[in-house]
Amino acid sequence: MITIRAMKDSDFERFWPVFQAVVAARETYAFDPELTREQARELWLRLPLHTLVAEEDGVLLGSYFLKPNAAGPGGHVCNCGYMVAEAARGKGVARLMCEHSQRLALDSGFLAMQFNSVVASNEVAVALWRKLGYEQVGRLPRAYRHARLGLVDCLVMYKWLGPEPADMPEPAPLIGRKNIEAVVSRRRGA
Repeated sequence: MITIRAMKDSDFERFWPVFQAVVAARETYAFDPELTREQARELWLRLPLHTLVAEEDGVLLGSYFLKPNAAGPGGHVCNCGYMVAEAARGKGVARLMCEHSQRLALDSGFLAMQFNSVVASNEVAVALWRKLGYEQVGRLPRAYRHARLGLVDCLVMYKWLGPEPADMPEPAPLIGRKNIEAVVSRRRGA
């Protein structure tokens, strides 16, 4: 049975080869492949609010972190990052970690989760996030230098986790490019 628990400093030693392999592949994460072990430990284990490991029978399958996506008025939105060991891919580990992270996010006071830079060519992750209810809310053209594919797009994906506020106003309609000058240049009081 797969269990998910808080990562300890000693767990990072077991996770380090996974981190190195994922980052060195330059297919999913925009982390510098030249990061030292200590820099990676700081980034993955110490800076986030929570860092967890998924394991089965003592074998590390993957890890994720959860942190605020912004501060102040945006502090109710969190961000997560997930890495799965090569040998554990295709076994539902990423799905389990994402579902776990959503519950942990709510327990930690967050109301939404945002993935700021999902590499569009990572079709497995994009499909999983969509299946779990994340919407694509933005596209960043040529924002990632993929090791094999060159410049590829990144997606911004978002999911509201909290209850729907009853008194929330309807979102403002989008303004078309042709109408924006009329709206922006309208005189006050008109």
